Amino acid sequence: SKLLSDEENLKLFGKCNNPNGHGHNYKARLLISLLLSLQIDPVSGMVINLTDLKEYMQEAIMEPLDHKNLDKDVPYFAEVVSTTENVAVFIWENLKKLLPMGTLYKVKVYETDQNIVVYKGEETISE
Repeated sequence: SKLLSDEENLKLFGKCNNPNGHGHNYKARLLISLLLSLQIDPVSGMVINLTDLKEYMQEAIMEPLDHKNLDKDVPYFAEVVSTTENVAVFIWENLKKLLPMGTLYKVKVYETDQNIVVYKGEETISE
């Protein structure tokens, strides 16, 4: 965090504190809610076309984040600490702009098998 001293960053972030950065291979799971208020298309049988969903995920997640140094290559993280929590918020905000209103239920980001963040808009839950 740019708001903390080197000593404070080391104490707070431990081994993840590296001025030159460190990497993760995040996994994200998205759950699109199939609310009763949403109409299933009678022709396709889907609430959302899966081809469209893949394109939205490409635009909202893969293009801005894949193989990037979050702190240096993604403008959002120039002022926001690139924690798993904030990665989940970033994904949520980007997807929400593209998906039909009310379809995004939660974003689940795996930093490791033990460090998982679930984000549901205003509410963040660590599992």
